[in-house]
Amino acid sequence: MSEFAFFRFKSNNMLTVEEEQNKEEVIKLTEKVLEAKGIECDSRISKISEKQLREILEEVRKLRRKRKRFATDNSSSSSIAEEDFTRNEEGHQEVSYIR
Repeated sequence: MSEFAFFRFKSNNMLTVEEEQNKEEVIKLTEKVLEAKGIECDSRISKISEKQLREILEEVRKLRRKRKRFATDNSSSSSIAEEDFTRNEEGHQEVSYIR
């Protein structure tokens, strides 16, 4: 179902190059958006207007940005924790917090 929506996005030149390269992720997120909107079959997707299709794609993009932001936040906090651990292992003093 969402693969069909992906091809509608693509045929209407709505996707960026990066989105086309990450087809599986876009399809997976499109599935979630369609499910949330109650759209369950290819026949309904084929009848959706271009405006509605753009709205669906915008929801998919919001989910992708949220995922990327979450992944970035987690990786940066992990690297900060690793950096702190490395500093402590090297014998540097720990910084005390003042309240």
